[in-house]
Amino acid sequence: MEYLRFALAHRRFLGFGVTLACFSSFGQTFFIALYGAELRAEFGLTHGGLGLIYSTATLASGFTIIWLGRLVDSVELRRLSVLICLALAAACLAMAAVPTAVLLYGVFFLLRLSGQGMMTHTSVTSVARHYERDRGKAVAIVSLGLPVGEAVLPLTAVALVGVVGWRLSWVAAALLLVLVVVPLVIWLLGGEAARNRTAGATMAAPDERTGRQWSRREVLGDKRFYLILPAVIASSYIITGLFFHQAHLAEAKGWSLAWIATCFVGYAAGTVVAALAAGPMVDRVGAGRLLHLYLLPLAFGLLLLVVGRQPL
Repeated sequence: MEYLRFALAHRRFLGFGVTLACFSSFGQTFFIALYGAELRAEFGLTHGGLGLIYSTATLASGFTIIWLGRLVDSVELRRLSVLICLALAAACLAMAAVPTAVLLYGVFFLLRLSGQGMMTHTSVTSVARHYERDRGKAVAIVSLGLPVGEAVLPLTAVALVGVVGWRLSWVAAALLLVLVVVPLVIWLLGGEAARNRTAGATMAAPDERTGRQWSRREVLGDKRFYLILPAVIASSYIITGLFFHQAHLAEAKGWSLAWIATCFVGYAAGTVVAALAAGPMVDRVGAGRLLHLYLLPLAFGLLLLVVGRQPL
């Protein structure tokens, strides 16, 4: 009930965050990887060749967002969000029209930067900044947008590819972003939400011990940052690899790609349960203490994947 009351009281601003998180799926690995077989066949690439293009493009987008991400601190939120949605739509159209493997690198870069990068960054950062005391619950609610995308979009994409082909399915994604997501974001950020969120609003919480906010230079100069970093990025690194090579995994295990797409429903359900449970725990216990334990479920899941052969 606490979650429900909080979500209803702040439904428009939280709905904005959920919307961005959900439709960032078009730039997420689990979605792009669904087209792995079509891309390899179209451009004569191996699993390793396609993976190399994708990984280098992802790395480049990650470095770029270090600087581009600061726009959340200087541009009015509604304007920035619309620009990001339009950029992702343009990237989807570029994927629909990409003629060569060389240009595929640029397409991957745009998809990753606008979708997985800026759209996710904007949704989480704006909501975390807006809610200080209830930050854990707010971020958990917004994070539900991604499992919604994981549950719905892979099955939709597989069905759409079977009807119109893989290129036109990306055109459909671009149209969805322009005709549905952009108007929805403008409406959700209307009124108070649009007035208050410039990105430079002083909503970020100070460090609990020092009572001040940390600059980027101070964070990068603190050795504790580098000790924590591997644990923080491990899950994203591992899961991205699994998602991108899901077609190869399906072949190795003797599973169909349609079955893999269906399994995202279960993955999404697990994400929802974990997010709703973790939100209050972060507010109550603290993120630092939970950091010691949060990789254990992933390790157990990977062990099951190694030894398991049956799809169920």
